[in-house]
Amino acid sequence: MGEQRRLTLAVTGAGGTRMARYVLSALVRDERVGHVDLLVSEAGRTLIAHEFGGSRTDDPVERLLGERHDKVAAYDPEDLTAPMVSGSYPTWGMVVVPCALGVVGRIAHGQANTLLERAADVCLKERRELVLCVRETPFNLIHLRNMAQVTEAGAVVYPMIPTYYNVPRTVEEMFEEFTARLMGFIGLGQTDYYEWAGETPAHRDRSH
Repeated sequence: MGEQRRLTLAVTGAGGTRMARYVLSALVRDERVGHVDLLVSEAGRTLIAHEFGGSRTDDPVERLLGERHDKVAAYDPEDLTAPMVSGSYPTWGMVVVPCALGVVGRIAHGQANTLLERAADVCLKERRELVLCVRETPFNLIHLRNMAQVTEAGAVVYPMIPTYYNVPRTVEEMFEEFTARLMGFIGLGQTDYYEWAGETPAHRDRSH
């Protein structure tokens, strides 16, 4: 096995934190991932409590995974002494899911007032990967300009939009499909089930 990837997963206060559970679960299962730094904003903790139950002060790792995991380290969103504030901290990059458009705006304008925003800023300055899974809709002109600006700075805007050609039968399948595509996009492909091969994937065997 080659070198295991270290990366950051961030969760903000946009609805859809359940997707973060699917993505984090996929990351910890993947043998190519050695470590995940989990950053959950204050608003993200509130949304997790709303969508999963419990309190906003609960351990975000336990709330998302159902248990602690030695591959995941969670940090206080206000802790500007955490390792990812420095470009010398070795990491592949950062995925933000879900990503609120207010966060996109602050990243676009270099406002690194929280650990999450600073970690994103470091990814841009170090030319590392930064994937922003925006969820809100519709977009106003400010949103569109901010997304264009972060794209020009080196980030990728990857909206939480499901596909339909695979004919999902449940909400869970839509979450699984998005997670599989996102993992493939960041170089951690899981399965070819959602790859178009001239046929409707709903008619293919999912066992592989």
